[in-house]
Amino acid sequence: MLLSKRFLPYFITQCLGTLNDNIYKNVLLLLVTYSQVDALPVSVNLFVNLAAGVFILPFFLFSAHAGVVADNMDKAKLIRRLKFIELVIMACAAVAILSQSYLMMLLLLFIMGSQSAYFGPVKYSLLPQTLKPNELINGNAWVEMGTFVAILMGTLFAGVIVASEYRLGGAAVIVVCLALGGYLASCAIPAMPVQGKIEKIRFTPLAGTWRCIAKVRQTPSIWMAILAISWFWFLGATYLTQFPNFAKLYLHGDATVVSLLLALFSIGIAMGSWICERVSYGHVELGVIPFGVLGLTVFTVDFILAIPPAPVDASFVYNFSQFISDSQHFRLMADLFMVGLSGGLFIVPLYAFIQSRAAADECAQAIAANNIMNALFMVVAAVLSIVLLGVLNWSISQLLLLLAALNALVAIYVYAQVPEFAQRFVSYLFSHFLYRVSVTGRQNIPEQGAGVIVCNHVSYVDALILMGASTRPVRFVMDKSISEIPLLKYLFRHAGVIPICSPKQSRDTYLQAFETIHQALNNDELVCIFPEGRLSVDGEIAEFRAGIQRILERDPVTVIPMALRGLWGSYFSHQGGHALTTRPTRFWSKVDVVIGAEVNGVELGRHGLQQCVKQLHDNPVND
Repeated sequence: MLLSKRFLPYFITQCLGTLNDNIYKNVLLLLVTYSQVDALPVSVNLFVNLAAGVFILPFFLFSAHAGVVADNMDKAKLIRRLKFIELVIMACAAVAILSQSYLMMLLLLFIMGSQSAYFGPVKYSLLPQTLKPNELINGNAWVEMGTFVAILMGTLFAGVIVASEYRLGGAAVIVVCLALGGYLASCAIPAMPVQGKIEKIRFTPLAGTWRCIAKVRQTPSIWMAILAISWFWFLGATYLTQFPNFAKLYLHGDATVVSLLLALFSIGIAMGSWICERVSYGHVELGVIPFGVLGLTVFTVDFILAIPPAPVDASFVYNFSQFISDSQHFRLMADLFMVGLSGGLFIVPLYAFIQSRAAADECAQAIAANNIMNALFMVVAAVLSIVLLGVLNWSISQLLLLLAALNALVAIYVYAQVPEFAQRFVSYLFSHFLYRVSVTGRQNIPEQGAGVIVCNHVSYVDALILMGASTRPVRFVMDKSISEIPLLKYLFRHAGVIPICSPKQSRDTYLQAFETIHQALNNDELVCIFPEGRLSVDGEIAEFRAGIQRILERDPVTVIPMALRGLWGSYFSHQGGHALTTRPTRFWSKVDVVIGAEVNGVELGRHGLQQCVKQLHDNPVND
């Protein structure tokens, strides 16, 4: 995927754009801070704060419009136009740098921020259009790795450029060359036509922003994912802003130590993004997010606890080599790296989740709403830091400890609002820690539309295993007694489980189950039914009951046969006695989920469907 024409030109384009943004912005700040300050009509501090504001302001003003534009024109053509605009902006910036016109450079920074605001939605909404579903997490991981490495390199290169003898000429040449390289790379991106009906594009900055946010809030799961990503940017902005003072006051380090902290944090995020791709096994896996959340809290707390005592000589200042050679800094450096790594685990699945769940013709608008909220959270982070550190005289360590505690509270809130996140986590634990689940044929699950999954029923955790195997949310039809197991009741209820029982036990529950199934299928959902009607008593597939036939007669939708192998004999199965009553003896045993191709359930009937599942169970297909 990485070297394919559908991804590599885009990847190079976005990396060069991020690198150029950060080189130009940091060169401007460093030039203002360390040279020609008398030429400014305002103070240096005011200019620096203005620079931060004018770069982020366009994300509030233009992101909503950018999302609509990206959803209503060829994305490759839009990227080429944006990169050409960047080339023009950087040509003007080169003149401003050489003439040392700082106010002109500030104006161009605003224009550059506007260009970035328009590039953001198309940057992420392009991925689900050009990548296969099983490549989406991989693509997002590469984008996040490239983004944070580019941020790091841009920040470091800016310092090198400004410190050189030819800083003005060097900066001017580099920003133009990077813009030119980005434009040339964008020319190789293949065409990506509009998906869906083209809308009339209106430019209404403030009203459009609120409409954009209101639209995405109609889908609570996407809205919560956006808030979670924005919270990460809240944390990240606070860390990056406090690094210089933290290094000076707590670590007694010089500017090279600040660069080290930035490098550890950025490389950690890049590594976390890569690990996320490895542990997601080719699909959007929300189950890894809690590991990122936990890491952000635990390693932030330990980072503060790992602050070493001040040097005996109060005037001593660590440089890069002295800092990394002192063993008392090893734990602190490892903690900061792990904070970044946890952040990578946290945000990559959330970006992929938004892309996979947003409607194809509204994906860019969802990303635009995300960019707006990211910018808002970063502004709030700056205000909070100013109030706590400047007004209330908190220490930086107290601020970071507060963020660690708030991170846990935010996670609890998000998981309470979107139980699917918690369900995927529990499913991930079962699939990768309690068992070793292998999924074959995941590509056979339809990307959209109604469908009925039929599967053999071996244990009480079948639904949790299948939940993790599916790339889409699934409504499970489940025996009422199983759906009310105390330890699993909460998860099953919020997963939209459809309880059913025999008409002799409760005719109302029986009839309501079929009505709920009908409504779910009319809503283009996936419904999973275990047609045997009960857990296996001998490990074999029992006769399918008539309920599946009744469902398909009313709603003749596609049927996806599945088979579970390896759960017979587990603590949750009936082997050797009733499930959950025997002593657990098998841990991390191999379990196979075999997913067959779509079949016509009406033609096959319940007995034919039983044979399909039995064939998958006895002779699993290969990828």
